[in-house]
Amino acid sequence: MVFAGVYVLLVGYMSRGWWALPDFLGARKKPETTVSVLIAARNEAANIGRTLSDILAQDFPKEQLEIIVVDDHSTDATSTIVQSFASQGVKLLTLNESEPLNSYKKKAISLAIGEAKGQFIITTDADCRMGPDWLATVVACMEECDYFLLSAPVVYSQQRSFFEELQTLEFLYLIGLGAAGIGNRYPSTCNGANLIYRRDVFYEMGGFNGIDHLASGDDELFLHKVAARYPDKIGFCKSRDAIVYTDAKRSLRGFINQRRRWASKSTHYKSKGIVVLGVCIWLFNVLLLVSGVTMFAYQGIWPVVVAAFSLKFLTELIFLSPLCRFAKRTDLLVYLPILTVVHVLYMAYIGIAGNLGKYQWKGRRVN
Repeated sequence: MVFAGVYVLLVGYMSRGWWALPDFLGARKKPETTVSVLIAARNEAANIGRTLSDILAQDFPKEQLEIIVVDDHSTDATSTIVQSFASQGVKLLTLNESEPLNSYKKKAISLAIGEAKGQFIITTDADCRMGPDWLATVVACMEECDYFLLSAPVVYSQQRSFFEELQTLEFLYLIGLGAAGIGNRYPSTCNGANLIYRRDVFYEMGGFNGIDHLASGDDELFLHKVAARYPDKIGFCKSRDAIVYTDAKRSLRGFINQRRRWASKSTHYKSKGIVVLGVCIWLFNVLLLVSGVTMFAYQGIWPVVVAAFSLKFLTELIFLSPLCRFAKRTDLLVYLPILTVVHVLYMAYIGIAGNLGKYQWKGRRVN
């Protein structure tokens, strides 16, 4: 129960961070900054066309917008589809790296930034969708608040199964934790599907130097680099117009590999506070799992276990309710009792598996 209390305090602190974020009401004037939207794509023929169409349909001055796609050794029609947008100004680069890398994505983004002309760099993924005001909203937030790096919301959409509904709710939890950390002026996480930063700051930080050997971290670990030097120049765009939509993983294998990739960077965090936060959350879930298993052998402890699970559920309900309202997905809260239990097993496993062994990602074996 001690760890349950710590967990409640941590999530309560994060809830405070979400409420501390100001609502961004949108652009008040014509954007002044040139921007480069970058996409690293590998075998995304099924998605890249609709993503580029959404970006080209933005209510944003075309003369201030540059779109660059880097084809990361695709074996499908990704390059052909991107080339079909060349007449609309979309630039295609090809990653010709012959030596095996652990992070082709960082290499692709670095290549694109080297070619980019925009003052602001915006990264998104090849399987994302955006509303017409997305670009104007995030750029206006950067300009008006004078941020060096801006995280913006990512939400899963078009769920096709119960499994994907659970993922959508759990992913809102992750996005909320990242936003709340920024609201508490303690940036911890963000998502590269909707991230914007100044090009000159990227080079001032040395780009991805020091983290370029890691499979993941082109978003989160770069955020930490900027936060170490400019903690007051990082923001979160709390606006529905700023949301980027993507899809949940269809299979359990795809989901596990994705989350192992994300978890693999946790041992490389420089901030001890972020490490302590992660360890406390992991330990709480491990102890809940052990207590749940032990309860069947020692039934006398079941009231404590039920109380701990109930406390976890209520705490997460308080945290997730405003996030679900923000995403207009309050219907997902009906799945929270299930997620509260499943999440314990998932967290215990991912905390270990994410830092051990190899896994598959984009058809590659990653160390």
